[in-house]
Amino acid sequence: MPPLGQRSAGYAANAGLSIMKAVSRLLDCLSDPGDTEWIAPLVMDEILIRILRSPFGKQVAEMGFVDSGVQRVAKAIDWLRSNFSQQMKVTDLADLMHMSVSSFNEHFKSVTSMSPLQYQKALRLHEARRLMFSDSRNASTASRQVGYISISQFSRDYSRFFGISPSRDIARWRQQEQVPHD
Repeated sequence: MPPLGQRSAGYAANAGLSIMKAVSRLLDCLSDPGDTEWIAPLVMDEILIRILRSPFGKQVAEMGFVDSGVQRVAKAIDWLRSNFSQQMKVTDLADLMHMSVSSFNEHFKSVTSMSPLQYQKALRLHEARRLMFSDSRNASTASRQVGYISISQFSRDYSRFFGISPSRDIARWRQQEQVPHD
């Protein structure tokens, strides 16, 4: 397993011929109800075993350990998704996950490619955008609902994240909505 600092939020590797053959067998099984019920689970087990034996098998296996760093980060992500509008200190979240701040930050970044605060900000911005587009909220209302105190800070963050100001984004979206679709 790569050292923590060298891990990535995602991995890509060439699938060996044995994995490709197993995936092909699995797809064949899905076309026959009897094979789907009896043989497909065995082929899925084979695929999992082959993945676990691959160069990234340890990272895959770590996802299943109840008290692993990955599991703790998953719990932290769940907490952030449920509480993204609340003020949050990384130290409090690390304590909640029973990790030191430095270890928590390292693990979090290796799983998400972001710091916990960046992740929270991304959640807030996506939710604010959803509120503006689907619920027709203005930027000020949406920013307050997702936990921003300052509309100017929200506008700066929004512009950096989406590459367009909230007011221009809303105007562009409204214009697109008025164009008849075929």
